[in-house]
Amino acid sequence: MPPASGSRAAPSTENGAARSRYRRILRFALRYLVQTWWYEVFLVRIGLERVAERGRSARMTRVAQRFHVLAVELGGLMIKVGQFLSSRLDVLPPEITAELAGLQDEVPPASFSAIRELAEADLGVPLNQAYSWFGEQAVAAASLGQAHPARLVEWDAVETGFDAVVVKVQRPGIQTIVDVDLAALRRVAGWLSRLRVVSDHVDPRALVAEFAKTSLEEIDYLHEAMGAERFAEMFADDPRVNVPEVVWERTTRRVLTLSDVSAIKINDVDGLRAAGIDPSEVAAVFAEVMFEQLFGHGYFHADPHPGNIFVTPVTDAGTGPQWRLTFVDFGMMGEVTDDLRDGLRRLLIAVASRDGRLLISSIQEVGILLPTADTAELERAMTRLFDRFGGMGFAQLRKVDQREFRDFGQEFGAVVRSLPFQLPENFLLVIRSMSLTSGVCSSLDPEFNIWDAIEPYATRLLREESGNVVRSVAREALAAAGIVLRLPQRADQLITRIDAGTVSVATPAIDRRLSRIERLIRRAVGAVLFAAFLVGGILMLQFVVPLGIVLMSVSVVPLAYAVLAGTPRAPSR
Repeated sequence: MPPASGSRAAPSTENGAARSRYRRILRFALRYLVQTWWYEVFLVRIGLERVAERGRSARMTRVAQRFHVLAVELGGLMIKVGQFLSSRLDVLPPEITAELAGLQDEVPPASFSAIRELAEADLGVPLNQAYSWFGEQAVAAASLGQAHPARLVEWDAVETGFDAVVVKVQRPGIQTIVDVDLAALRRVAGWLSRLRVVSDHVDPRALVAEFAKTSLEEIDYLHEAMGAERFAEMFADDPRVNVPEVVWERTTRRVLTLSDVSAIKINDVDGLRAAGIDPSEVAAVFAEVMFEQLFGHGYFHADPHPGNIFVTPVTDAGTGPQWRLTFVDFGMMGEVTDDLRDGLRRLLIAVASRDGRLLISSIQEVGILLPTADTAELERAMTRLFDRFGGMGFAQLRKVDQREFRDFGQEFGAVVRSLPFQLPENFLLVIRSMSLTSGVCSSLDPEFNIWDAIEPYATRLLREESGNVVRSVAREALAAAGIVLRLPQRADQLITRIDAGTVSVATPAIDRRLSRIERLIRRAVGAVLFAAFLVGGILMLQFVVPLGIVLMSVSVVPLAYAVLAGTPRAPSR
């Protein structure tokens, strides 16, 4: 079991449990790789494609069900693998993603003696010195770690201003399990990359690399602590949002101590009503806060499921909000990078212009489509989508029959899965975050409409991007004008060289042709300048009205030049 290149070493051969786990994962993968090769490659090559298609859906469902069982039995990172795969609607068939969507990261807690040993080793002191009290019963347990209630010692409580805390402790031995699972996944990715039916549609090594990066960050509690502090700084002046404080003196890579902010779970409708809080109001504010993270700050909570969001009543609010949204668990955070912003801007322009071909070109530039993609079918699907919905505003889209959206979604999903379409990790986190947000809001308010929540932010983004488009058009117009303005000079230089004898021309027919070319160049100058001034003026009207009027007025001059330059002079007598 050789170590993976550029990664942590594969598990030691002396570790029997790790070796057994590694081999079990590989055996499972190899079994279904062989099955895939038999049905999707061999039978197709010998002309039995219909046989392969006949039972494909049932086979996919069985594979997902058996992986579900394997993940629950092995625990550790394999549950995270299942959850990760359930979100990959871009590369996996719906039979697999639907089956894995129900995979819950809930496992029995580790023994308290093992938790005590790990925490004391990391903190460097006995638990009864680090905390005045430490609860032996975990309040939450997952595959990578578990949380315990505790109280700070007196001097720490005085310094922080609170004593009730929650202590997250990494599950003992999880680092070895993560190393084993990632080593196995890298080996499986290598096998998959050699299978043409897979590698033509997805880059398995890139998928594993994305998953490994997220997983290693999630078990590093220092990373989570920094994420919590960054999130708190973002909303420091927002009375709607509350974030637990990090107790850095009691935080390490494997132990994280946070102020206890437990309150009403956001999906506890009865609890909210008992506290005098309107669930539909909570839904509206929660959506606003989530979209503000995406469109405003560019840094967002990528795992906003009900277990990570509380509603905290405020008893001394005065005239301010009577409750706050409290976010916890900052191990999975997303960021809208500059590249992602640029990619979204290009996609936005393509969608705004309802240009299917431009949209495909844009997503290829962003790197969503692999180089082997044949995009003709996707372009046709997007053209149909734009033809049907492209001219609609938010109000009109709300009135469209949901079944029609579903039909388009099914058609589009089939096209996506037929292409080497692979969403970057940041795109996936955005999709995950918005999907969870929509689900939570709908559970709070059955009448909740995601369009109502996103409309003001989408409008703002479009307005900001309109400015970018205007600037881009202005730059392009100036560049085109510069090139065209230099064309007559270059033509004159060419004619001068011809007259000087560098190129010998003595034929009247050629003289006439050169004269005609010169006139065409002059007309081109006028036409391009006219178009640049006119389009620039129209675009600027909505931003700087006087400048727009001036540019449109000036466009008359090059228009006249274009017309007159095309009129040949009367021959001299």
